[in-house]
Amino acid sequence: MNRAYISISAGKVIQANDNELLGQLAARLPFALEPAQRLAWEYQITHLRELATDLPGAHFFMEFLIPRMGRRADLVVIASGIIFVVEYKLGARQYDRSSMEQVYGYGLDLKHFHETSHGPPIVPILVATHAQDDTEQPLQWDEDGLAKPMRVNTAGLAPAINFVCRVWGGQALDPLDWEAGRYRPTPTIVEAAQALYRGHDVEEISRSEAGAENLTHTADYVASAIETAKRERRKIICFITGVPGSGKTLAGLNLATARQRAHSDEHAVFLSGNGPLVEVLREALALDAVAKAREVGQTTSKTKEERRAAAFIQNIHHFRDDALSSAAAPIEKVAVFDEAQRAWDVEQTSKFMQQKKGQLGFSMSEPEFLLSVMDRHDDWCAIICLVGGGQEINTGEAGIDEWLRALERSFPHWQVHVPETLEHSCAIQDEVGAPALHLATSIRSFRAERLSDFVGHVVAGNSDAAKHVRRELDNFPLLITRDLDLARQWLRTQRRGNERSGLLASSNAVRLKPHGIFVKAKIEPAKWFLAPTEDVRSSDALEDAATEFDVQGLELDWTCLCWDANFRREDGAWQALQFKGTKWQAVNDVARQTFVANSYRVLLTRSRQGLVIFVPEGSSEDSTRSPEMYDAIHAFLLDCGFDAFG
Repeated sequence: MNRAYISISAGKVIQANDNELLGQLAARLPFALEPAQRLAWEYQITHLRELATDLPGAHFFMEFLIPRMGRRADLVVIASGIIFVVEYKLGARQYDRSSMEQVYGYGLDLKHFHETSHGPPIVPILVATHAQDDTEQPLQWDEDGLAKPMRVNTAGLAPAINFVCRVWGGQALDPLDWEAGRYRPTPTIVEAAQALYRGHDVEEISRSEAGAENLTHTADYVASAIETAKRERRKIICFITGVPGSGKTLAGLNLATARQRAHSDEHAVFLSGNGPLVEVLREALALDAVAKAREVGQTTSKTKEERRAAAFIQNIHHFRDDALSSAAAPIEKVAVFDEAQRAWDVEQTSKFMQQKKGQLGFSMSEPEFLLSVMDRHDDWCAIICLVGGGQEINTGEAGIDEWLRALERSFPHWQVHVPETLEHSCAIQDEVGAPALHLATSIRSFRAERLSDFVGHVVAGNSDAAKHVRRELDNFPLLITRDLDLARQWLRTQRRGNERSGLLASSNAVRLKPHGIFVKAKIEPAKWFLAPTEDVRSSDALEDAATEFDVQGLELDWTCLCWDANFRREDGAWQALQFKGTKWQAVNDVARQTFVANSYRVLLTRSRQGLVIFVPEGSSEDSTRSPEMYDAIHAFLLDCGFDAFG
């Protein structure tokens, strides 16, 4: 694929005319050329001519795709073996922090995910066209060869590039070989949602080879099944399974956005019972849509974009409540249910419906009721269930068997597409085996393919197995400390550009209060995940800790898990406890013990690049925080392979 709208050498820039270059840019644009975009390109083309004269040996890429972020860098310059990533801010008179982090993020994306960018130096440059030149600041380099962003005005760009080339330039880099290098991005779910919503294909924002290929096969299979259902006027349900971190939610978002773009009359919707995930994704889509419109000179409003996002990503409970108020078929013909195994069983659903909704005598599980709602369509409809496992953290979660029992019991006319990995004992009348519905490759963390395996052994209490896997995680920091301030300092030094860091703790980690961790004080998920660093509500402020309920399905780059005594080591095994009143009490119910273990499993797998665990020292003067209980946790985690520091 051609990653840039224009790839051109300095010599050819001088030979080409402005209209020819503008035409090449406009031809690649997937939508109509807006006046603001045209003005921006005309300005950049004029400046490109000046750069070509001052940098005769350079090669230029205009509108270069940054896949993980679903955006395009205004300009990439290859000169003297150095990669310069340039972002223009037309009319800007100052270098604002968000623009600095944006261009730094472009550099990080190339360094991490573009194979031919791993070795060469990369210099991000922010061009605030009308600002004072700021080239007096010394260039600072990170250990991996990525420079801290430079800040220049229009006139200062060519001198800055020439200076860097004179001092740090080296072996020439073939620009076409560099562009052709494999891209293996792993976007966060927020970045993926924004990119897909903006119109990018899943191949552009997912890791190449097995990961993207797997996602593409799954998407193609489901799309074909839906088209067949429409043609034959029948109702279908597809179950998508996958290994941890394989991109099930990404697959669901991809399916929903693809159906929306190509078949708007279907009103495809992404449904989730994960309230924080819905809130964060909606806010992220709205903010991104407003920013994108502003870039191309279009007018919109946050309120309008919030309504659009809310129609696309819905809380499954609101969808359910709307169906209770009317017997009509919903407008949605295609519904994607995220984490379908977490839908409520009959007991939990009936209790809720009777106590909270006044539905006396309600006797259906949540899967059966949701199936009955979509079954109201006279002709066809499609449900896609995304099936995870090992992260159940709430009571009353029915598991995927309840969907299959409901289909067997009440909806035998539905066609059921299942992967071979989904074992079940239900006698489904019209069942279709579909290997393409299983995602077998983990794409979550680009630094740690086997992080989930390591965490699984830690939570299972198998230190020997954990230590064995730990040897394969040499590029993923796994640290442990008794000093929370030191952990905060480490997170701040690791975070770069638009990366996110944050504090995590179990929802019952109430004896972390002496350390300033108040898990009963609820965070605002959208602010915590999306607000800028200087906002005290932001995760980056490292003030408020998020619990498993806040972060399930979401992720950060760098995390500190604050470990309390509700999951502790006793007699060589993990013990689950809860704090009630003034003391710890053992959790004897097996299901609730699983919830405690799974809460730590969720928290341990939220990091994409590195994790530090804070285990308190405890206090001999406080029986609820005795040093012995925390020392045992610390010793076991060390034995699993966490590296002590501080």
